[in-house]
Amino acid sequence: MKLSSQSQIQALAGFKSDSLWTTSFYLDTDKSRRTKKEIAVSFKNLLNEGRMRLETMDLSRARKDSLHQDLEKIGRFGTQRLASFNGAGLGIFSCQGAKFWQDLSLPRAPRNHLFFDRNLHIRPLLAIQDEYHRICVLLLGRQDARWYEVFMGEIALIDSLKSDVPSRVREGGWKGYESKRIERHIDAHLHDHFKKAARRTFELFKKNRFEWLFLGCKEEGRSDFEPLLHPYIKERLKGWLKTSSSVAEDKVLNQALGIERRLEVKEEDDLTQSLISELEKGGRAVSGIKEVLRKLNAAEVQTLVLTRNFASEGKVCPKCHFLYLDVLRCPVCQVKTEKVQDIVHESVHAAMDKKVRVRYVTPPSKLDRYGKIGAFLRY
Repeated sequence: MKLSSQSQIQALAGFKSDSLWTTSFYLDTDKSRRTKKEIAVSFKNLLNEGRMRLETMDLSRARKDSLHQDLEKIGRFGTQRLASFNGAGLGIFSCQGAKFWQDLSLPRAPRNHLFFDRNLHIRPLLAIQDEYHRICVLLLGRQDARWYEVFMGEIALIDSLKSDVPSRVREGGWKGYESKRIERHIDAHLHDHFKKAARRTFELFKKNRFEWLFLGCKEEGRSDFEPLLHPYIKERLKGWLKTSSSVAEDKVLNQALGIERRLEVKEEDDLTQSLISELEKGGRAVSGIKEVLRKLNAAEVQTLVLTRNFASEGKVCPKCHFLYLDVLRCPVCQVKTEKVQDIVHESVHAAMDKKVRVRYVTPPSKLDRYGKIGAFLRY
């Protein structure tokens, strides 16, 4: 199954097993950069490393047995399917003691990593998804229109339109009156075609909820078409393609991905600068892992902002599930905290549980000087 929606990640984040631990397995399977043999070796090494690490872990018999079963099933997956697997990345999520299994084909290669934890490790998925926006590309011609959805590096035709707009001609007549009448007739047909395309774009937005609209049309048509768009659509018009309505899909995709990447870089820069500005004026923002965890525990975080691949060990209260960096005993429950491999990952889970938006910034960035993590606060 391909990773294609937020709901898939939410389903993985929602999986809970109070008595058992889970296994999350990530592998770089990008065959444009790595040979099949290199991928197979990485798979085997990661699995062996997981087996050795599991033997040293202080867990109950039931938890260890379930994790051993996870590794056995992952091993069988590698034997049976790895050679023919075509995704740039592989994600496997398992808890065999609870009969849970999900494998995903990822559009971007993750870092090779195997996690044993209470919750499934979904942070790499969120980081991948944060790189993509759901985009509608409209190619608008004088007599036709095509709408594409671009998401996670793939393109799909979602609608098309044909209109009976006469071609422009020059025709004589007494003092040019006949020619002017024909031009007005053609302009009326063209305006009607643009109105239909604008209405159809709004209908597709209501159905698909795309975030950005990229428009491809001739420059002279753009000034006539844009005023016809619904205000919601105008807000989402972010890019213009230098192409005709008959161009091949692969060229449309390449142009759209280039625009998307440029917009993402600017979006990350704006987000980081906005957070830093709020911090420097003492506004509704905090930075650094300790302060962010404190505000998450207090349910004061509105948006969590973190650097991709940033990780840190920490502590979790097994009773109230509050998160700490180095607190040995939970001050709320007076219960001894438990060590976790990555408290940043736990903060992402806590944020999702509290309906907090999670945003990622690609390093190096200005956020590095502020502890690589920050948060906008509700109040």
